[in-house]
Amino acid sequence: MAVGVVPNASRRKLCVLGAGSWGTALSVALSSRFEAVNLWAHDAENAAAINSERENLRYLPGIPIPPNVRIDADGETCLKTADLVISVIPSSFLRKTLTVLRPHLPFHASFVSATKGIEEGSLLRMSVVAREALGWPVDRPIAVISGPTFAREVAEGQPAAVIVACENLSFAEDVQRAFATPTLRFYATSDVTGVETGAALKNVIAIGAGMCKGLGLGSNSVAALITRGLAEIMRLAVRLGGTAQTLSGLAGLGDLVLTATGDLSRNRSVGIRLGRGERLGAILGSMTMVAEGVGTCAAAFELGRRLDLDLPIISKMHEILFDEKDPRVALRELMERPLKVESIAG
Repeated sequence: MAVGVVPNASRRKLCVLGAGSWGTALSVALSSRFEAVNLWAHDAENAAAINSERENLRYLPGIPIPPNVRIDADGETCLKTADLVISVIPSSFLRKTLTVLRPHLPFHASFVSATKGIEEGSLLRMSVVAREALGWPVDRPIAVISGPTFAREVAEGQPAAVIVACENLSFAEDVQRAFATPTLRFYATSDVTGVETGAALKNVIAIGAGMCKGLGLGSNSVAALITRGLAEIMRLAVRLGGTAQTLSGLAGLGDLVLTATGDLSRNRSVGIRLGRGERLGAILGSMTMVAEGVGTCAAAFELGRRLDLDLPIISKMHEILFDEKDPRVALRELMERPLKVESIAG
């Protein structure tokens, strides 16, 4: 089979890297589209428990695992027969994990990234980190999926719309056709930069939206934060090479609204607890899942500094998360900034 070509339905085998809530949900939702699905878990004990119970009690309780989904902590076993690989590894572990798993990835396998974030230090998008870790040349396609999706609702079969992006649009369309189900609708685009930037930064704004709720503020405040937060996401995405049109769609506005307002949002829940006066360390220490927005805030702040961009909300979020600034003081300072004409430019 040619490299970068998604195989026919009769012989497709999928490997999902990461057995958290989203990786489990994708395995469940896409199981009907593949002959077999291998779900890789870094924790052998959790892998054995999911196989035994046919349910991910740690991350997605109440969702039955289909018969053709097998969970394993052995990367070689999971990857050796894969035609298509989806990575849902948390951003802070992506480079190291893919470097370890790289020898087991079949030469012909296609790769899709479902990880959201910006790598701290390098400030690279997740697909770029994956390409470096896998040692793939620039002409070997990597696709990205994103959009307004909560894992539980996808696993339950509730209708959802998702973006699949690749600079090679024909490969994005291949993935689109391979993944489409009666409850998952995929839209294709070539704007990988816009999709990944929106996917990462919406988590930062969602923490801020949660803070508004934790502080006891109403819908006006949340709406203002989401709208101006989207302007900052657009500003950064466009400077990096993405398009404002992409950020007006599922990967930007759609994902931001969901994550900033939905009760299932991990990042929003972090913000709520911060707004109520809890310390960030205690909040993160009590969570079983990763809130990507915290690390992404540090990376986004540094990106804005290097590019000399005005990102007032992200800057204040950085002060709250890493300098322990009082959220009420940060909010007042945002409101007292010099008055401007509305624009995504500043």
